[in-house]
Amino acid sequence: MSAARSTSAPGSGGRRAGERVAEHVSPLELADYQKAVRLVLRHPLITSSYPDRAALPTVRRWAEQLRTDLMEVLGYRLVTTADTARLLRVQDHLDTTRPAVTRAGRPFDRRRYAYLVLTLAALGRHGAQVALGELADAVAADAARIDGLGLDTTRKTDRDAFVDAVTWLTERGALALTDGSATAWAGDPERAEALYDIDREILTAVHQPTRVLQHLTSVTGLLDSGSALGLATGRHAQRRDQARRARRLVLENPVAYYADAEAELLGQLRAPSLAEDLERLTGLAVERRAEGVALVDTSGRLSDIRFPGGGTVAQAALLLGARISEAARRTGRHVPDLLPAPTAAERLAARARRIDAALPARGILAELSASEEETLYEAANEEGDEPEETRYPFVSDSWLRGRLKEIIGEYGKGFAADLREDPDRLLARLLDLLAALSLVARVDGGVLVLPLLARYRGVSARVKSRVPAPRPAAQTARFADDTLKDPTP
Repeated sequence: MSAARSTSAPGSGGRRAGERVAEHVSPLELADYQKAVRLVLRHPLITSSYPDRAALPTVRRWAEQLRTDLMEVLGYRLVTTADTARLLRVQDHLDTTRPAVTRAGRPFDRRRYAYLVLTLAALGRHGAQVALGELADAVAADAARIDGLGLDTTRKTDRDAFVDAVTWLTERGALALTDGSATAWAGDPERAEALYDIDREILTAVHQPTRVLQHLTSVTGLLDSGSALGLATGRHAQRRDQARRARRLVLENPVAYYADAEAELLGQLRAPSLAEDLERLTGLAVERRAEGVALVDTSGRLSDIRFPGGGTVAQAALLLGARISEAARRTGRHVPDLLPAPTAAERLAARARRIDAALPARGILAELSASEEETLYEAANEEGDEPEETRYPFVSDSWLRGRLKEIIGEYGKGFAADLREDPDRLLARLLDLLAALSLVARVDGGVLVLPLLARYRGVSARVKSRVPAPRPAAQTARFADDTLKDPTP
C-alpha cells in the first residue's frame, strides 16, 4: 500500500448545510477536477514548465473551485498568477520525509539548504540575468558571515553543493539557462561559465513565508497555531479548525493512528463525513480500521513515497518488514515485549530541539523568547484524564541485523553492491523508510511494530534469473542482475 500524505458534514465543523466538495463540478468532469487536486497537492509550486507543461493549464482551468475547496476543506491557500500556481500549506508538524533532492536524487543536507536560501536572497539583488560565477561570489560573501558555513569556490564539494541549489531553482523555472553549463562550471570554473535569466514571478512564488522569520525563536513558530484557539473564537470556529486539522492529518500522513491523535481530533477522525469528503476531493479511497484511518493511493498519483517500490532499499525494506511483522505475532516464551511509542508531541519536541540547536543566536528578539511549543502542544492535557497508553511489539537492533543478514544471503545478488557490502548503512536506510511510512517507530535499541505493517505479512520474493544473451567476443564486462520481484500482497 502507498498512502497519501476531507470536507465534513454539517455538525462536524465543516461547511454549511447544502455545500459539498467540488460543488460546481459535473459528474462527467469530476475525475479531471480530482486530477487537478492531486496535482497541486503533490506539487505546491507549479509553473509553465514544472512539473511539466500540462500541469499549469490543468490547475488554472479549475483555479476558482480549487481555491474554495482547498481553503474550506484543509485551510490551504492557493495563489495563482499568469505563470504560477502556489499552494500555501498549513504546517501542523515537522515532516522530515519530503526533502529537496540533489541532481543525483539524494536529499539536501544542511549546507545545500543554506546555499538555496542564500541564492534566493542574492537573486533578489540582481537584474534580469546573472552569471553563475557572479552568483556564487555573492552567495560566498553572505556565507562567509555565517559561522561554520562558507562557500569556497576553489573546492569541488562546495561548488557541487551550490550547483545543486541552483539546479533546484532551474528545474522550477526560477532560473533559465541561456548559455553555458552549470555542470561544466562545477567541474572547472576557470574554463566554464553559465548564464541564467531570472524569473521574478517564480522567485516570489518559491519564497512566501507565512511568518516573519527574523522573529522566530523556535522552528515550532512555523507551525499552525490553530490548536491554540480559545473560547473567544466560538465553538463553530473551533470545530471547523479541528475538522481541517483531522483532514490534514489523514491527507499528509501514510496513516492517522487513533492512539497517536490528540483527544480533540478523535471524533473528527472517526466521523463518516471525513472519508466521504476526502474521497470526493482526491479521488482516492479511504480505508478505516480499528487502529486508524488511511487515504490509500495504490497508483502513486498523490504519494511522495511509493511502497512497495523498486530499488534495493524499497525491496529490502519490504522483505524486512514482512519478517518484523511475523516476529510481532510470536507467542509463548518468544512473545515480544510491548512498549509505548513516543507521542506526536514528544516526537515534535525532539525534532524541534535538534533543529533549534542550529539556530543563530544573533538577531533574535528577547521579547519573543517564550516557547510557542508549550502553548500549542501541552494545552491538550490540561483537562481530563490521561488517555490509556497504547503499547506495541518491540524488536531489537540485534534481531534486525540478523534478519537483514539472512535477506542479503538469500536475495543479495539482486541488491546494489555498495549497500549489500555495507549492511549497517542499508539497515539504517530500511528503517528510515519504514518509519517514514508509519510502519514502525524507531526507539532506542530497536523499533516498535505499528499496526499498518501487518498489511505486508507473508510477503515473498524471488530473484529473477536471466539467460545471458550472446555477446561479441571483445566484450569483457558483465552487467549484474539487480531485479528483485516483490509481489504486492
